Amino acid sequence: MKEFWVYTALRAGLFVGAFCLVAGVWLLVADSVNVLWIIVIAFLVSGVASYVLLERQRSAFAAKVEGRADRMSRKYEEMRSKEDEDG
Repeated sequence: MKEFWVYTALRAGLFVGAFCLVAGVWLLVADSVNVLWIIVIAFLVSGVASYVLLERQRSAFAAKVEGRADRMSRKYEEMRSKEDEDG
């Protein structure tokens, strides 16, 4: 579960950073602020940045989920084979 929270916090941090960067550039270039467009652009920028920068955290999270799924599958198969032996 730790990997999930680390990855989520880093994604949120990237979004906040991208939002501040995009809003700052927007204010330098334009007179009016369109918050919706700033959010959309920041979302896209943070998505690309997280794809590149957070590969290690994403892999750790995926490995944790895969390990948990494997354990659950093995346990299910053990229970199923026990039922077959009993029946």
